[in-house]
Amino acid sequence: MPPVPGAARYQSGVRVTLYHSPGCHLCDRARDVLLAVRGDTAFELEEVDISGDEALEARYRELLPVVEVEGGKRFSYFVPEDAFRRALAAQSPGS
Repeated sequence: MPPVPGAARYQSGVRVTLYHSPGCHLCDRARDVLLAVRGDTAFELEEVDISGDEALEARYRELLPVVEVEGGKRFSYFVPEDAFRRALAAQSPGS
């Protein structure tokens, strides 16, 4: 997977991980939501392709996409934008 556009701008802040695999249309939709929110809310985004990794396949294959916020699983299958924004806000200092 190529680097996420704008990644260098967000080297601090909340860490978000998207577990995905090629050809997963729900993964593409989740990525679209994350990138849309990232347009106005700073967070670090790591994308992890689970393909070929037996441990990740066993853990995530039936749940894709999976989005973690600060290491905790927050979303599977769908990422509602408003709920994702709340999850980020809950991790912000002073919340």
